[in-house]
Amino acid sequence: MTSHDPYHRGSRAVQDRVGVRALADHVGRSIGPGIRPVAAAFLVLQPMLVVGARDPDSGRVWASPLTGDPGFVRATGAHQVSVAGGAGAGDPLAAALGRPGTPVGTIALDPRTRRRMRLNGRARPTPRGLAIEADQVFSNCPKYLQRRQLVGGRRDGAAAAPRVTSELTAAQRRFVAAADTFFVATVRDGGADASHRGGNPGFVRVHSPTELSWPDYAGNAMFLTLGNLTADPGAGLLFLDWTSGTALQLTGTAATAYGPGGERTVRFRVDGAVETAGASPWTWSAPEYSPANP
Repeated sequence: MTSHDPYHRGSRAVQDRVGVRALADHVGRSIGPGIRPVAAAFLVLQPMLVVGARDPDSGRVWASPLTGDPGFVRATGAHQVSVAGGAGAGDPLAAALGRPGTPVGTIALDPRTRRRMRLNGRARPTPRGLAIEADQVFSNCPKYLQRRQLVGGRRDGAAAAPRVTSELTAAQRRFVAAADTFFVATVRDGGADASHRGGNPGFVRVHSPTELSWPDYAGNAMFLTLGNLTADPGAGLLFLDWTSGTALQLTGTAATAYGPGGERTVRFRVDGAVETAGASPWTWSAPEYSPANP
């Protein structure tokens, strides 16, 4: 990626392979380092921010949910956001977010309005949580976003102690197989990205306690996730129970398989799992599935 090109070589390679470079160039004009007023107004309404990064100690990539009352995430300048609270002590990214300069990818997704915003940059700890200096800020279309509404207020009580395993339990396999939404974190040299994947329940296939796959549906042609995976297979997945607030975080490696008809499938190998009951204090309604879902 150069100062004039929002994409790095991995993303460009995938765009060329799929034949969407012209569309990617058009969409890429929306990517910039500045946080516009409309983006700042969107952020301050959100009760959750998903952050993706690599833990420098283990080398593993994770996606983590950061939650709080609306306003806990806010723009504090044209190129910076602050996050009150940060990651909990048991979160696998707690150490990484406590180190200045950690590359992070973030996504704020609002199921109520089917809007999402992504901000990639570098994090540093602050007395109240963390701050993120933005390198890339952009919005995505509402494709594959299920509509949900907040039900009631914030639940009392702290998150439970995380349950750490090296593979998926039977209950976790059923949970993943029934999911309609998850988040994926990927990294490259000097950068990170967090994105969303959605579809009707069953779009994520569970092949074994250590292997998942999902189809890569047509999207915005940026290919930031698949582009990162061409350079670095490390990936982290986050599945949420939107009713109970339980979070299932998976870390491992991923690779993209390209079919003869242009279809793409991502296969993910699980190296570790962290399940945390009550990781989010919010209860969301049953989904209204996106009309874009295949």
